[in-house]
Amino acid sequence: MALRLVAAFLLLCLATAAPAQQVVSWKTGREAQGIERRIDALLRQMTLKEKVGQLHLSGRGEGFDINQVRSGEMGAVMNFVVPAEVLAVQKAVRESRLKIPLIIGLDAVHGFSTYFPFPLGQASSWNPELIEQAAYWSGREAAAAGINWTFAPMVDITRDPRWGRTLEGAGEDAYLGATVAAARTRGYQRGGVATTVKHFVGYGAVEAGRDYNTAWIPTSQLFDVHLPPFKASLEAGSMTAMAAFNALNGVPATAHRGMLTDLLRGKWGFRGFVTSDFGSVTELRLHGIARDDAEAARKALLAGIDMDMMGDAYHKHLADEVRAGRVPMKALDEAVRRVLRVKFHLGLFDRPDVDPAAAPKLMQTEGAREVALQAAREGAILLKNADDILPIRDSVKSVAVIGAMAVPEDERVWTDPAGLGRRVITPLPDALRERLSQDVRVTFEPAFTKNCGTEFADKQAAIRAAAESDLIVAMLGEDCAFLGEAASRTKLGLPGVQQELLEALVATGKPVVLVLATGRPLVLTWASEHVAAILQTFHGGTEGRAAIADILTGRYNPSGRVPMSFPRSVGQIPIYYGQLPTGRPERPRERYSSIYMDELNEPLYPFGYGLSYSRFTYADARVSAASMPLDGAVEVSVEVTNAGPRDGQEVVQLYIRQPVASLSRPLRQLKGFTKVMLKAGERKTVRFRLEAARLGAHDDEGRYVVDPGEIEIYLGGSSRAAVKAQVRLEKS
Repeated sequence: MALRLVAAFLLLCLATAAPAQQVVSWKTGREAQGIERRIDALLRQMTLKEKVGQLHLSGRGEGFDINQVRSGEMGAVMNFVVPAEVLAVQKAVRESRLKIPLIIGLDAVHGFSTYFPFPLGQASSWNPELIEQAAYWSGREAAAAGINWTFAPMVDITRDPRWGRTLEGAGEDAYLGATVAAARTRGYQRGGVATTVKHFVGYGAVEAGRDYNTAWIPTSQLFDVHLPPFKASLEAGSMTAMAAFNALNGVPATAHRGMLTDLLRGKWGFRGFVTSDFGSVTELRLHGIARDDAEAARKALLAGIDMDMMGDAYHKHLADEVRAGRVPMKALDEAVRRVLRVKFHLGLFDRPDVDPAAAPKLMQTEGAREVALQAAREGAILLKNADDILPIRDSVKSVAVIGAMAVPEDERVWTDPAGLGRRVITPLPDALRERLSQDVRVTFEPAFTKNCGTEFADKQAAIRAAAESDLIVAMLGEDCAFLGEAASRTKLGLPGVQQELLEALVATGKPVVLVLATGRPLVLTWASEHVAAILQTFHGGTEGRAAIADILTGRYNPSGRVPMSFPRSVGQIPIYYGQLPTGRPERPRERYSSIYMDELNEPLYPFGYGLSYSRFTYADARVSAASMPLDGAVEVSVEVTNAGPRDGQEVVQLYIRQPVASLSRPLRQLKGFTKVMLKAGERKTVRFRLEAARLGAHDDEGRYVVDPGEIEIYLGGSSRAAVKAQVRLEKS
């Protein structure tokens, strides 16, 4: 709790230190009613062409026609990042008849000018307050450049690291994912940009981890695993949503009326607008449900897609579909109303234009970089530390830093898109020199031609430098084309020739500390057996290398925890902690049980796992009552002790299991966590409120059921938590 208070105080200080920033939120009461009246008045003035124009989203680059802005035929733009260019399109709006402002969107996924860890790395911090701060600064910088809409947060749950977009989410768990989704939504919108919760729905479950592929998700799993983060983001105030590329159970998400209209708007009451993903309206032809773009436009709009992103199908065909009576004017008006509603609630009709002269001063401020450093520190996960080789000992007099990734290049994760205030990022060798004593020699060899690690520059020079050192720090991982969208992989080892180099470094006989910067969990089975220590990061951003140096030298005690299970081999995938029990559970030396012939069942590193330079123990789990009604709650507490020599943070995790219920329930489910700071030797009581209403599950009809019966409660530092208590759910 003390840590949360400190984080909240820091958040307040940073916010008040910054220039006034418009907070984005849904208006209520009379103000909201007044907005609806203004929309009614505006709709009465609009021509058919102008209405369709509000649903047209185009982007900077070849094919962009600013005359469409001047004629009122464009409702939103994307990928404008230079303030002077943003100002130009804002001025073009005022040449239109009705002067309806544009929504200006951008994929500010993990930063704008200051970069934070990939979202998966932020989730690794298990610190919602810090995650919210990172989103706040991302939104604040983007808003300063004239952006008012971000295509984030991505909240897709994924249990398959082969999928390249794993890096954009929070991993495998619905509870952690929902917590992170809400935090990021609040942060972005407090920073001044509307959020887009995406991708609705099932994109993280594409078959074989292959991007854009089909997803088949049972109804119960859809509601229990994949939908909670979307609901959490919407409840936190997200103003827009984005449909997914994939087909869900045979229906393309861009034309899925059951999800977009019946659930999202009907059951959940969503008031904002839904955008397609990039070109996904026209892709309905390739999905096989539309003969041409006109039919695709019609099906998308009637399913619930309000805005066509970079597809041109609405712009070219929707007016004709309305004139022919195939799309009712009422349906078009409702889509336009939702777009205008967001614009009014954003305050775009009253916002001043961007000030290009002021924008650079608001980039990479001290406050933003402080949060970036702390996010990179807390998001780094110490996976292995044999014989406490870390932090670097005083006896070490020479360190060889190996790998081109240790020195940042102008790759996409480091650049400032608008050229506003980009600062030098300290290379890892320099950061180590600053933190180690002057008598420690730090050498650097890139080994590879680029960060990608696909070909050697001078392998032998790297090996010589390593052999002449007391300690080897090898910074390897995924970069370049191995990251993000359209980067699905069947092999999850180190890309290119990096494994070859790692084996050569180990062969020198010197201890190797492997520092990883990846976009997903890799298969680290060989490394786990042969290197002395492994520090996992998911690309730490602007301050990533400084954070790594802080951890390696002991200035910061690592506290990151695994948000997604690390497989021992690709053949285990999908692998996740919350599996259902089987009729033939794993039994030692029993062939006819649910096991592999050639591999263990459990992951290499389980969900929630992470080491520290401290050691935490758990004892005395207690529940405030032996039973609770189905509409009640209990307090669960546990004693946590820092039995190590250093002050440190522990992520205290609460899991439950219901052994007997109307449906088979997962072996473990995360239902609570908190990050606490404990001084060396300190003992603290950590408390959770456990509500019966959160312990249910959805059936195959999508109905939520809470069953009476015994609930097992597990408390500890990972999904393998062993300290146990129990409570009985009883009918009132």
